[in-house]
Amino acid sequence: MHCAMKELPLVEDYGDGFRSRLTEWGGMIVSYETFPKGVDATPLFKGLPDDMCQSPHWGYILRGRVRIKRKDGDFVLKTGDVYYLEPGHVPVFEEETEILEFSPKKEYQETIDVAARNMAAAQTAE
Repeated sequence: MHCAMKELPLVEDYGDGFRSRLTEWGGMIVSYETFPKGVDATPLFKGLPDDMCQSPHWGYILRGRVRIKRKDGDFVLKTGDVYYLEPGHVPVFEEETEILEFSPKKEYQETIDVAARNMAAAQTAE
């Protein structure tokens, strides 16, 4: 299986440059995502252990800068970095950022289900 990153199916377009394109191949979620500067994912993970993302991810920063918050301290990923994020992290996008990422389907879906509920609750509260 293969396709151009920008031809992966568009799953979400939140506006302001926040887009998620993804598909499932071989039990893994393949995603190409863009984030505007200033997106802090902290509220999305409320209710998960330690209120942090519980899916592991392997990826590549195509462009941008993202701070990864962890219980044991923060670190920064920037353009050209490859990475592995173990469960227990929260991304904060310090610049407009593009990423290519691979995540196990089960853990990704469990985390996204919680994030989607938190997003819906935040929109209802507005």
